[in-house]
Amino acid sequence: MLLAFDTATHAVTVAVHHDGRVVSESSAVDALRHGELLAPSIRAALAEAGAEVGDVTRIAVGVGPGPFTGLRVGLVTALTMAAVLRVPAVGVCTLDVIAGAVTWAEAFMVATDARRKEVYWARYDSPTCRVSDPAVNRPADVAYDGPVAGIGPTLYPEHFPNPLAPEFPSAADLARLVASESAQLLPLEPLYLRRPDVAEPGSRKRVLG
Repeated sequence: MLLAFDTATHAVTVAVHHDGRVVSESSAVDALRHGELLAPSIRAALAEAGAEVGDVTRIAVGVGPGPFTGLRVGLVTALTMAAVLRVPAVGVCTLDVIAGAVTWAEAFMVATDARRKEVYWARYDSPTCRVSDPAVNRPADVAYDGPVAGIGPTLYPEHFPNPLAPEFPSAADLARLVASESAQLLPLEPLYLRRPDVAEPGSRKRVLG
């Protein structure tokens, strides 16, 4: 039984995949309550599937890119559950999860909210073929008039005028990608993309007496 979840965007999304199909899923969009929502969502998804946490044999989690707080909630949960249950856990780029649900057959972009008036983005030739590394930039610097999935077009329509569904990742799509071996698997390390806000202090200034 595969348990999948992603907290790298405004959405907290959980799904259970078993016997070749998604048997339960839930998603809630709340940018400020990842820590409050994830554990109850996991319990509810397992209950809906008629399963208990001990039935989980594999875990998949979105590793971003995403803001630190939300992304950390998902990764810490995945690492803790994997250690306690002694099951393997794999990571998938959250942009790839969104792309995997796109029905557009030609080239497109995925752009998600990076805050600070920036977006996380990547380009794709197809839903399962990413052709650029995930990056973070100001929308104006990566403006694209082709189809764009993710919440980027909603936030910055002047730079991404052709929105493409979906806006947020779905754990059901994450589970399907992993179960079908269509996803590029990554270690459980966060894709922050930004440098830390805290800089190393410089040398002390000399005070003249």
